Amino acid sequence: MAETIRKSLRESAKTRWLAMFAVSMVLFGAYYYSYAESSIKPILESSVGWTSKDIGIYTSAYAWFNVGLFMMLISGVVLDKVGIRKTGLGASLLMVIGAAINYWAMSSLSADAVTTLPLYGPIKTQVLYSSIGFAVFGTGSEAAGITVVKAIVKWFKGKELALALGLQLSLARLGSALTLAISLPLAIKFTYKTPILMSFALMLVGFFAFIVYMVLDKKLDASEKDILVKEEEPFRLKDILLIVKNRAFWYTAILCVLFYSAVFPFLVYAPDFMVNKYHVAPKLAGLIPMLLPIGTIFLTPLFGNIYDKKGKGATIMIIGSVMLIIVHGFLAVPALNGWVFAAVLVVFLGIAFSLVPSAMWASVPKFIPEKQLGTAYAVIFYIQNIGLLAVPLILGFVLNSSNPNVAPNKALIRSSVEQSFDKALAAHNIQVNHNKLTIAIDKTTESVVDSIVQTSIYTAVPQNEVNIKNLKSNIINSNLSLLESHSLSSNPKIAIKELRKVFIAATFPVVKKEKLDIRYNYENDILIFVVLGFLSVIFSFLLKAEDKRKGYGLQMPNIQKTTK
Repeated sequence: MAETIRKSLRESAKTRWLAMFAVSMVLFGAYYYSYAESSIKPILESSVGWTSKDIGIYTSAYAWFNVGLFMMLISGVVLDKVGIRKTGLGASLLMVIGAAINYWAMSSLSADAVTTLPLYGPIKTQVLYSSIGFAVFGTGSEAAGITVVKAIVKWFKGKELALALGLQLSLARLGSALTLAISLPLAIKFTYKTPILMSFALMLVGFFAFIVYMVLDKKLDASEKDILVKEEEPFRLKDILLIVKNRAFWYTAILCVLFYSAVFPFLVYAPDFMVNKYHVAPKLAGLIPMLLPIGTIFLTPLFGNIYDKKGKGATIMIIGSVMLIIVHGFLAVPALNGWVFAAVLVVFLGIAFSLVPSAMWASVPKFIPEKQLGTAYAVIFYIQNIGLLAVPLILGFVLNSSNPNVAPNKALIRSSVEQSFDKALAAHNIQVNHNKLTIAIDKTTESVVDSIVQTSIYTAVPQNEVNIKNLKSNIINSNLSLLESHSLSSNPKIAIKELRKVFIAATFPVVKKEKLDIRYNYENDILIFVVLGFLSVIFSFLLKAEDKRKGYGLQMPNIQKTTK
C-alpha cells in the first residue's frame, strides 16, 4: 500500500473502533431478523397453520435471490466497483424493504389463502409473500455482510484485524442471542407479529447507523488523499478468474458452507428442538440456544486476538470443526435428554462457532489481494448461501417426513378449540371482535399443545388408530360440558378469558388420554448436522495442507510489527 504524507485517520484507535461499531450495527439488526420468525415456529403452527415444510421454505428464501439471481456475486462486483459507502447504503435499504414486506404479509394476508405457482404447485399465500420479503432482506443482508467485512479490513489491515472482525461478529451475534431469547416469549405474550415488527424497527436502526459510518469513511478517504507511491490497480472482471483458480480459496469457501450450514439452520429449529426433546418450557426454550451466540460474543474476539498475536489460524479451524462433530453427535443420542446436558452441548457448539469464523475470515486477505476481497468474500458468501438455501429445505422436508402427523394433529386441536369458542359464544349470545377471538383461539391451542409437549411423556398411538371425527367431537363436548359448571360473564373481554381457562383445562386431558402425536422427533435432522461436521474437518485439513504448500501464512500472526 502507498505511504501517506499526513497521518491517516485509521491511526486513531478511537475513530477506527467507532467506525467498526457503527458498521456492525447494520448486522446486529440483520442477525436479529434472521431468526425472529423461525424462532416462533410453535406459535406459527398453532396460530396460522404453518408446517415444518413452510418454515423450511421460508428459511431457505433468505438465499433465493442470492443464489438463483446471482445477487451475491453481483453484490461483490458492485462492492469492488463502486465502493463500500454506496454498496452498504443500498444493502441497508434492501433490508428495510424486505422487513416491511414480511410484516405486511404476516399482518395483512389471510392464513388460509393459497397461491398456485408454476412448476411448484400450491403454496400458502402468506408463506409465499413472507418468504419474498425474507428473500429481499437476505439480498441486502448478504451484501451488507461482505461490505462490513471489507470495511473492517480497510480500517484494520496491519492492525487488530482478527480482533475487529471478531468483535463485529460478536455484535452481530448479540442480535441472534436477543431474538432467540425474546421472540417466542414476545409472541406468546402478544402475537406472532410482534417479533417481526421489532425486526423492522431494528432494520431502520441499522440503516441510520450505516449513514454514521459513511461520514467516518468519507473522512478517512480525505485523510489519505495524498498518496505518494503506487496505488493498487483497480478491480477488473478478469480478477474473478484469479480468485476461482486459487485452491485455498475453494477449501475456505467449502469449509464455510459446510460449517455454517451445521450451525445457522440448527439455530432456526433450536427453540422447537429444546421443547420437543428436552421438555423445556416454550417461554424459556430460546434461552438454551441463546447461549451459543452469547458465548461467541466473548469468545470470537478472544480467539481473534490470539490469531492476531500468535497465529495458528488453520489449526484453530480444525479444532472448531472437530468440536462440531462431537456436539451434534451427542445431541443426536435419544437417551441424553436432560436440558442441562443440552445447555452444556450448546456452550461447546458456541466455542466451535467462535473458533472457525475468528480465523477463517481473517485468513482470506492472506491469499486474496485487497482489490479482489469484495468479490472473493462475495463468492464465499454465495457458496454459503447455497447451503443456507438447500439445508433448511432439506431439514424441513426431513422433519415433516419423519413426523407426518404432528402438524395435522395440531391443526385438529385448533379446529376443535375454534368450534368450541363459536358454539359457546353463540349459546350465550356474546359478540366478540374477530381479531380478539382469533388471538384467544391461538393462545388456547398453544397452551394445550405446549403443556402436553413439555410435561407429558408418552408413546404416541399410531395415527391409523386415531378416530379424527370422534376425537374432535370429544374435545368440543368436553369443553362445553366443563363450561356448564361455570357462570360465563356477559362482558366479551372477561368472557374470552374465562373460555380460554375452561377450554385449556378441558382439552388437555382429552388429547393426553388419546396419546395424540404432537411431538417432533429431530433425530434425523441432527444426524444431517453430524455429516456436515465430518466434511468440515476434511476441508479444514486440506486448507492447512495447502497453506503449508504455498506459504500463505495462515499459521502466522496477523499483527505486523513495525520497526522504528
